Amino acid sequence: MKRTKVKLQIQSSGVSSEGSTIKLSEAIAKKWKIPFHTPLKLCFGMDRQEVTVVPSSKVGVLQVSESLASRWNLPVNESLCLRYKTKARTLHIGPLIGVMVSRVFTDNPDKPFGVNTAFCRELTETCKKYGAAVFFCTPKDMLGESDTIRGWQFTNKWVKSSYPLPNVIYNRLTSRKTENLANVQQFIKHVKAQKDLVFFNDKYLNKMEVFDALKKEQGLSAFLPESHLLRNVSILKTMCGKYPVVFLKPVGGSLGKGIIRVNRSSGESFACYYTGKSGVRKKTFSSLEDLYASITQKKKVTRYQIQQGISLLTVNDRPVDFRALVQRGETGNWGVTSIVARIAGDHHYVSNLARGGSLSTVKDALTRSGNPNASSGNLKLRRAAVKIAKGIEAQVPGHFAELGIDLALDSQGRVWLIEVNSKPSKDDNAPLSVEGKIRPSVRKFVQYARFAAKF
Repeated sequence: MKRTKVKLQIQSSGVSSEGSTIKLSEAIAKKWKIPFHTPLKLCFGMDRQEVTVVPSSKVGVLQVSESLASRWNLPVNESLCLRYKTKARTLHIGPLIGVMVSRVFTDNPDKPFGVNTAFCRELTETCKKYGAAVFFCTPKDMLGESDTIRGWQFTNKWVKSSYPLPNVIYNRLTSRKTENLANVQQFIKHVKAQKDLVFFNDKYLNKMEVFDALKKEQGLSAFLPESHLLRNVSILKTMCGKYPVVFLKPVGGSLGKGIIRVNRSSGESFACYYTGKSGVRKKTFSSLEDLYASITQKKKVTRYQIQQGISLLTVNDRPVDFRALVQRGETGNWGVTSIVARIAGDHHYVSNLARGGSLSTVKDALTRSGNPNASSGNLKLRRAAVKIAKGIEAQVPGHFAELGIDLALDSQGRVWLIEVNSKPSKDDNAPLSVEGKIRPSVRKFVQYARFAAKF
């Protein structure tokens, strides 16, 4: 794609105080065949302004009035991408990117987004490099069907301003409860109705939705452990009869919370293992009816997925799984940005960092496993991750551009899908990144946003 960046400047007073005249570098106007002294529309985000373009001798510069720069909160003295649509006679600058975040800590001006502040700063710097603008908005800023939105932007300090609806909105809300607020849902409905606005990572994915969808996609069944919604004790009996270990997972759970491991013990007894921050506790039941009765109360508020247990690859007798960050890039295609191994903590059977797990490179984990069947594991994991992302795209309603895909290798070297997360934590990969450098995941996000907005 032919791409041009322009540096935004404030034009001298008296040229056009109301913003109807803009000055553009003659070379850029010639390149894009933008006519001078002819009424056009200048677009930033979803807003537009009738303008007339006049030539400027300044190279690579677009000069706008102070009032227009203020109304749109344009990043003055920074660069944005530019494109011109000849038939529509519209000149676009941007893209403007909005990121939905769960909350702002106003009492901490240096870290308003808590542990995600560094990511927001990194995203801001990456946008400057790639000719984009970004702001961050919370549920309190999402007001009905307004054509503007309040948001936070970093300009040597964090400031709150008003913006047009952006070209791209990325849903980074990290709470299902927050995402389901009435005003948030109304806002999402409003922005998704905008013809040219790209809204992605629409929603949290639930485990059964993902598995049911991927079963429909040819070639993916080999990655899917047998899974069912735990509707009754009959399903529990069938699964425990087929597999020595099964897992009960909250359909809407995350961070390994609430997962129950069920082991068939000697005789007719069954051992249940419950994970918590303090470790794992065990409870034994003499029958599956008793076991099912014990979780009936939980089922009233939590639906469970029952899943076949897998004999996972281990390091020092600790189970290992793998988190692949899969993103769309500058051409819109899916690719693996990073993949890390997660080794479960002592006495834990889930590998989440929140449950005492630790990170490792894939190569190191495969080597330390000592399993010869793991030798080609890295390539298998990467191929599976991309196939699963494409399966989500094909079978799950919504627009997704970034997925955290949790995978496992069994002792025979076979790849299995554990779960898919549409809101992968930015902290998961941070310990393995090079400090002070823009992470590939942040760069790919901006590149895709630019591609999706057609800049």
